[in-house]
Amino acid sequence: MIDELARAEGVVATCTEAAAWALSEHDLIAALDVTHRLQQRLAAVRLALVREVDGRGVAVARGASSTAVWLRHRLRLDMSDARRLVGLAASLDATPPAVRDALAGGAVSVEQARVIVDTAATVSAVAGAEVADKAVGVLVEWAGQFDPILLRRMGTRILDHVAPDLADAATAAALAAEEARAARDRHVTISERAGGRLRLSGTLDAEAAALLRAVIDPLSAPSGPDDARCPGQRRHDALVDVCRLALRTGELPESGGEPAQIVVTTGYDGLTRQLGAGALDTGLRLTPDTVRQLACDAAILPAVLGGASRPLDVGRQRRLIAGPLRRALVLRDGGCAFPGCDRPPRWCAAHHIRHWADGGPTTLDNAVLLCGHHHRHVHQSDWAVRLGGDGHPEFVPPAWLDPARVPRRNHYHRRT
Repeated sequence: MIDELARAEGVVATCTEAAAWALSEHDLIAALDVTHRLQQRLAAVRLALVREVDGRGVAVARGASSTAVWLRHRLRLDMSDARRLVGLAASLDATPPAVRDALAGGAVSVEQARVIVDTAATVSAVAGAEVADKAVGVLVEWAGQFDPILLRRMGTRILDHVAPDLADAATAAALAAEEARAARDRHVTISERAGGRLRLSGTLDAEAAALLRAVIDPLSAPSGPDDARCPGQRRHDALVDVCRLALRTGELPESGGEPAQIVVTTGYDGLTRQLGAGALDTGLRLTPDTVRQLACDAAILPAVLGGASRPLDVGRQRRLIAGPLRRALVLRDGGCAFPGCDRPPRWCAAHHIRHWADGGPTTLDNAVLLCGHHHRHVHQSDWAVRLGGDGHPEFVPPAWLDPARVPRRNHYHRRT
């Protein structure tokens, strides 16, 4: 086998050097089809190899705790992908011959094969092996037209085609099996990246997916005509808003005897000069602009440090904007005050118009409610904030956006 694979690799290497631009449209599409079919056939070969590696215990013999862990390092896979690969390989022995043949011939993809195997197992439990074989034949044919998601959806009604008299019972069984699969496959993976960033990936069950969409979708809408964020950035910021709201409730479990919180350490002199970087308790450093933004609506805990940054005294925690002052802000602004934004008060932080570190007072006349996105935007852009003659906030756009710099207001929230 290794000689054949080596020759195939050489042929593929030759194809990578070929000029795709020189192909006619017909040949371009034909080449794409062949490439896809070869990819599916290679996936079938890889599954067979993984099954053999797992069956022989190769990974454990080489010091790994499992085949999935070994594959993650050997093939540089995500852990969830490695686990799924091992699971699919293990299921090959129970795969109907028609599915194995279709997989080896490139007629179905690995994910389509998994759908067919799962559906056939459900049908077999309800209607027996003979009906399941008929279902496999129909599903393999359908795989030439439908992707795995549609194929699974259509598979829930497969008995309407091969055994109509048993369709209702099969539908109930299929729904139960799907629920069991969702419970088994649910997970969220958090991977650390450089610079303190995290990469999120995972699979949510139907209930969790509905909850997430109910919360994230409204917050992911553009916040106004000037919102230049892409959809992915808006979803990112919506998730951050949800986390901020959860922190504000004070109902999260304690961590180390303290309420859940973000801890930022910085020097007061550097902060007032707008030059002081900060550090999270995780060790990640933050820019001065980010520190000043976080300080707008923060709890301040003064500390006196001696030599080698040894704490000598820690004062009483003081909340900058809370209680009656925040309630007054909510009554006045009704939500995010930035022009065109519809975010309600619970998604907003209080922003000092003149920063408190610059001597700005913590008063109603020096504060404005801003959602997370517009709070960052005001700190990082040339927009100016002020109170108009009637005591309501107005925003002066930068000259590049409006050379006349005509003040703008939020007319979304009802004024009473």
